[in-house]
Amino acid sequence: MTPRSTVTSEPDSSVSLTAGAGTIQPGPDVSTSNWLYDEQFPGPELRVQEGDVLSVELTNDLEAETTIHWHGVPVPNPVDGVPGVTQEPIAPGETFEYRFRAEPAGTYFYHSHVGLQLDRGLLGPLIVEERDPHVEYDREYVVVLDDYLPDEPQLPSDGGRGGGGMGGGMGGGGMMGDVRPPYDGLLINGRLPEDPQTFGVTEGERIRFRFVNAGSATVFGVRIAGHEMTVTHADGRPVDPVDVDSFAFGAGERYDVVVEATNPGRWFVQADALDGNEPPARAVVEYEGTDGTNTPQVPSSPGDQLQYSDLQAISSLDGVSGSPDRTFDLTLSRGGGQSYTWTIDGQTYPDADPLRIRPGEHVRIRMTNQSPVVHPMHLHGHFFQVGNAVKDTVMVPGHRGQVTLDFHADNPGRWLFHCHNLYHLDAGMARIVKYVE
Repeated sequence: MTPRSTVTSEPDSSVSLTAGAGTIQPGPDVSTSNWLYDEQFPGPELRVQEGDVLSVELTNDLEAETTIHWHGVPVPNPVDGVPGVTQEPIAPGETFEYRFRAEPAGTYFYHSHVGLQLDRGLLGPLIVEERDPHVEYDREYVVVLDDYLPDEPQLPSDGGRGGGGMGGGMGGGGMMGDVRPPYDGLLINGRLPEDPQTFGVTEGERIRFRFVNAGSATVFGVRIAGHEMTVTHADGRPVDPVDVDSFAFGAGERYDVVVEATNPGRWFVQADALDGNEPPARAVVEYEGTDGTNTPQVPSSPGDQLQYSDLQAISSLDGVSGSPDRTFDLTLSRGGGQSYTWTIDGQTYPDADPLRIRPGEHVRIRMTNQSPVVHPMHLHGHFFQVGNAVKDTVMVPGHRGQVTLDFHADNPGRWLFHCHNLYHLDAGMARIVKYVE
């Protein structure tokens, strides 16, 4: 099996992006310096047709090296954007072209994969439109959720053993708990709840919301007041529609939902940090003809929450039926000692053994989480099957939670497999999946 070849054909769509420092204003009296794509936060929405060749030229105007990773898209290995694994990082003042075929259709996002740069604002949505959607809708909104850090991100210095007012959240302080960064709030499309974006709708419409968790350390619980949501896609992949009142998703996950606009008024779209104590992120659904001065209604209690077992992929993955050719049993845990480390089988990346696989194999990874906190695990370059869902990022619950994923080794190269909590990744919770002949 040959590697997914780099694309040399002429691009259907060409974009130039510049990564540079800039100022953002997420709320009425709030501004801070961030790192931005094209001076926008989130970065500009990139939207292409399924199967189109996309060329993105990134110019680095930062004072540090950078890259772009196309989260969820199974691109050829050389344009996957992992420094030191698939490419040399882009030096300040340099330009690098990413060129790949945008497929399959879905809701994705792009972000820096260098250090903690994602939590400085280097992220944006990537939408690959279906030629033939399996659900009907009249209008669409992209909803990027994020955690807002006003200062430069850094790993916890004290070993991160205590809660220390940093919103210990799940598991609190404790010896094996975790600390979240000192976030100043939670964002929808770059805006704090004091200055929410309005999504205009007309009664009778079907609205498609594409939710992206672009946060660095937050599991969000999402509800829309006064409306049921019909989940239609998980991580960009179509599923049999399932009706829920709420869903939770970890860093790197995406859900598309369709909402029927049958309840006129003004309603909050609300995203709560399930592992933090910041006020929830909010946007407003506002029906045409509604008095825009009325306070929006807040969601009722969470009610019927989406479970992975509810997700039934429209088309299952090829090459993963029956028993696997290769199985890895991995333990996710907090490192010992006083330093802030997170490990897979006791090893911290980059000083960790690769997971060696062969082209064409059906590979199974079984994970057990020995820590009290959730780990959203993301595999580059591939989709995987979890139960009957096809995804690229999956939450492994704390307190001995277990998740099994299966994938087909159909994209040779060296691929990162890691926790998408940025601080856990930076503290070592990653491995290379390495194809060998």
